[in-house]
Amino acid sequence: MPLTELKPDQYAVMGHPIAHSKSPRIHTLFAAQTGQNLEYRAILVEPGDFAAAAHAFRAAGGKGLNVTVPFKQDAWVLADLLSARAERAGAVNTLIFESSGIRGDNTDGPGLVRDLTVNHRYPLAEKRILLLGAGGAARGVLHPLLAEQPVQLVIANRTAEKALGLALRFNDLGRVSACGFAELAERRFDLIINATAAGLDDAVPPLPDDVLAAEGWCYDLMYGREPTAFVRWGREHGAVQSLDGLGMLVEQAAEAFHLWRGVWPETGPVITALKKN
Repeated sequence: MPLTELKPDQYAVMGHPIAHSKSPRIHTLFAAQTGQNLEYRAILVEPGDFAAAAHAFRAAGGKGLNVTVPFKQDAWVLADLLSARAERAGAVNTLIFESSGIRGDNTDGPGLVRDLTVNHRYPLAEKRILLLGAGGAARGVLHPLLAEQPVQLVIANRTAEKALGLALRFNDLGRVSACGFAELAERRFDLIINATAAGLDDAVPPLPDDVLAAEGWCYDLMYGREPTAFVRWGREHGAVQSLDGLGMLVEQAAEAFHLWRGVWPETGPVITALKKN
């Protein structure tokens, strides 16, 4: 049967809200680029309904799901088998439906690391990294960041106890510690990563003006049509580069696409296309 007559494999992203998601466009571009016969759509799921929606999608022939806010921990519970990085994170953003069960992975951290080290040629080894926030976004990137062997990684959070708990969860993987924002005075970092939700209110965590070292970089896991509040903060405080999370979004999607299809798409053209509109 010609490829054009085959029913496309079905994939989707589930979240709440979901209408803003760029994932359908990203995966459609990946499919066209690599010659994969698939369809990808966004599905709005009401809180409390994730497991039922995921099982229904699989029962209808779905091959895999991406999972976004607020269902990453629900997906972690749903998975029968977890990757090491997903197990550590306590969150799953990619589900692979197999005959033997449901496999869960977390591609957020690899997406961040690849955007920094490959797209922007910024090595993380021996760097002093400050990670802002101790929620799900921070949990998702810690394992891959520590695998790059920074000289230190400090988690700073408004509630210091929450940051400390996260540091203890990951301290066997590298030099990771924790503190409150007030304890950042007199400290300097080569890379500051914002994993807080402050940007939703166009705000920035309360940082000392001199916390970014000379030649330092800033990276916001959030992205938008206009520079985020943290990207603006980085530029105002002399960052060599102050980046948003669009590249991470595309790179984590490429990792998921590879898990599903066994091929690696080229991310550069897709990042360029998304920046244009």
